[in-house]
Amino acid sequence: MMTMNVGPFALAVPHVLLLASLFLAMLTGWWVGRRSERNPEQQLFRLLLVALLVARLAFVVVYVEHFRDEPWRVIDIRDGGFIAWPGVLVAVLLGVWLAWRELGLRKPLGAAVAVGVLSWGFGTFALHAFEQGTRLPEMGLRDSQGKPVALQDFVGKPLVVNLWATWCPPCRREMPVLAEAQRNESEVTFLFVNQGEGERVIADFLSAEALGLDNVLLDTGGRLGQHIGSSALPTTLFYDADGRQVGSHLGELSRASLARALEQLEVTTQP
Repeated sequence: MMTMNVGPFALAVPHVLLLASLFLAMLTGWWVGRRSERNPEQQLFRLLLVALLVARLAFVVVYVEHFRDEPWRVIDIRDGGFIAWPGVLVAVLLGVWLAWRELGLRKPLGAAVAVGVLSWGFGTFALHAFEQGTRLPEMGLRDSQGKPVALQDFVGKPLVVNLWATWCPPCRREMPVLAEAQRNESEVTFLFVNQGEGERVIADFLSAEALGLDNVLLDTGGRLGQHIGSSALPTTLFYDADGRQVGSHLGELSRASLARALEQLEVTTQP
């Protein structure tokens, strides 16, 4: 499962995990500090903001070449570009300093940070382990000519599967990035699985945008999205040459976030 539905909203599971960890940390801080009447809630929010900021800056530094032509994308966090461990490390160190500076906050803040980091860490590990055990679905779709195609036919090379639709603004924005990657990454197969639309709508869109995509597939019933547990678009899945899922991305991909995902895909497929 990649998303959780809350009314009309689809929330990514990693985001839900982060919010749940923050809630547990706040609850722990309140419980431990209730006798001394010291609630570290304010400090916890500051630590979270610092962690996110440092994680984003670390990502930008590592993939700075992808931001040179579009520097405004540095602040566009919709691409999910974060490197977690520098942010966690800085936040923990800052938490230690805050706790050392204020004696009354040592126990509640220390306990809250420990619970928050551990719950997020264990949850992230469990989610990653679950994802690693998922395989490419045995499912039949249709190509742009209406001919039947089986997803298993593409096993044998690293695979990127993008779920998209023409009515989806972030799907439209990321299409040039994926098209460029398809041209440049000859060792990786890219599949563009349209969700719920017909051949004419797709053909008109690709023609209007001058997108020369290969491997455009039709999933008129949206079965693939249902199978993987994602009700949001765009969704991108990464599989190794054996058809084992090694990563996923919910939301728009930038050149930087796609580069990182492809690097991780390459690492997992190396003998």
